[in-house]
Amino acid sequence: MSKISKFFKGGGSAASKGRGGPSPQEALARLRETEEMLSKKQEYLEMRIERELAAARQHGTKNKRAALQALKRKKRYEKQLSQIDGTLSTIEFQREALENSHTNTEVLKNMGYAAQAMKKVHENMDLNKIDDLMQDITEQQDVAQEISDAISNRAAFGDEFDEDELMAELEELEQEELNKGMKDVRLPSVPSTSLPSRPGKLKRAEDEDEMKQLAAWAS
Repeated sequence: MSKISKFFKGGGSAASKGRGGPSPQEALARLRETEEMLSKKQEYLEMRIERELAAARQHGTKNKRAALQALKRKKRYEKQLSQIDGTLSTIEFQREALENSHTNTEVLKNMGYAAQAMKKVHENMDLNKIDDLMQDITEQQDVAQEISDAISNRAAFGDEFDEDELMAELEELEQEELNKGMKDVRLPSVPSTSLPSRPGKLKRAEDEDEMKQLAAWAS
């Protein structure tokens, strides 16, 4: 068993039991602190790698031993940097899983609260009373509709009279008005002078008058 396993199974778990276990917020805060520490370690190693590389270039073949020692240190720093990259990836994965678990826990908790609230609301509700209430509402709606229909219908005043008798009476009134109008009409009077029986005689009389006028003028 590795030392890490012993830690989490032994002393670490005892501390957690004494405190009842860390809260998700505490665990997330610790993971973020660890990520920040490792990020600073990364920056430091990258800076040391650049220094050792510059030293190796500076010594070169002039001081081969010093150059090789610089390259060896650079390799160790690069190995540590690679290990930190892997550790950061693991911590990031663990942090995201913990955040998701915490979110799911909060969601389930709130859903439980909502379910309890709904249960409390429904405690005072009787399905039989609800059915009776809905039936009463439906009946009252039907009554209101009947009243509205009765009010909106046209009142049937005067429907007891015979329509044929009324039409006959109307025709008699129209005939009386027509007869009254005929009495008021005056025809033109007949002229007192007699009209010529033929057009030819009238033309002949006019010719004779003209001849008499010519004869009187000539004399």
